[in-house]
Amino acid sequence: MTPNSSSRRATIIAMPLLALSLASCQSPTAQAPSTPNAAEPWNWSEDVVRAAVNQVRAGRDLNPRSWPGGARVAVLLSYDVDNETVYGLRTGDVSIGPLSQGQYGSRVALPRIVTLMDDEQVPATFFFPAWSLKLAPEQAGVIQRSGLHEIAVHGWIHELNTTLDGATEARLLQQAVDAIEEITGERPVGYRAPSWNHSPNTLRIVRDMGFLYESSLMHDDRPYELVQDGEATGVVELPVEWILDDAPLFNPRGSSYMNPRDVMQVWIDEFDKAWEERTMFLLTMHPHVSGHRSRIVALEGLLAHIKAKGEVWFATHEEAARYVREQAGMD
Repeated sequence: MTPNSSSRRATIIAMPLLALSLASCQSPTAQAPSTPNAAEPWNWSEDVVRAAVNQVRAGRDLNPRSWPGGARVAVLLSYDVDNETVYGLRTGDVSIGPLSQGQYGSRVALPRIVTLMDDEQVPATFFFPAWSLKLAPEQAGVIQRSGLHEIAVHGWIHELNTTLDGATEARLLQQAVDAIEEITGERPVGYRAPSWNHSPNTLRIVRDMGFLYESSLMHDDRPYELVQDGEATGVVELPVEWILDDAPLFNPRGSSYMNPRDVMQVWIDEFDKAWEERTMFLLTMHPHVSGHRSRIVALEGLLAHIKAKGEVWFATHEEAARYVREQAGMD
């Protein structure tokens, strides 16, 4: 993907730590701030409390004064292509039945999702644990054929990065980036943590590897710059939110299951507020979740509503990150 691809591919239209099985380095051995008497946080000193919360914070708001073409809202659709990694591979709890659900993601659901995106001419970003792509490398061609979409990195095997030491976490992420680049021919510029969480080492690793943006945290609805231990990092955060994630609400065996058409209304309401506020609407889906026949109707209805509303800029995460950096004078 070239720096100018955003201007060629973005479309101005006048017109969501789970998935179904909870799916969804300068200092590689940094430790969390010391928290003496961890069972009694009410006795922590002011320094301990501040050190804990200041590991990673939201910095300056990067929401631009306007989006390309005068659009009121940026719409960023993303897919975490977890497949078999969240059906046993990441925990080592391998069972044939769940693995078959994972293969559904690459075999049926992803082509169905991409076909819809291509037909609607809506760009999207696909975040891969490297093993999801290694097991079915043909997914890259399906995604790249139209030239609309971005492929980004979502870990090595959907590992629980918060349980790893810094050196291991860094090694796995480097392996993942290298594997994705080998298969796709493009080096990913965006990172999403496998379980939407950071270890004490994650942001330092992301910075050292030179990622353009990060998309795992929830400090805001708008794009913003990440701050680490009080230091502005230059890393753009494109925030996620469980309200805007399909996996918890579409889990038929979970306690929070909702009818897909009801979920669609939640997403429509979130979009409408973003449109009013002139900010950003970022939705996280999973092909193995939303790519089922009875669920894709929610996405179809959402897209119809967004296009009817108008004044929308559909973009990949890379395109949005580059645009907000430029508008903020970060480059």
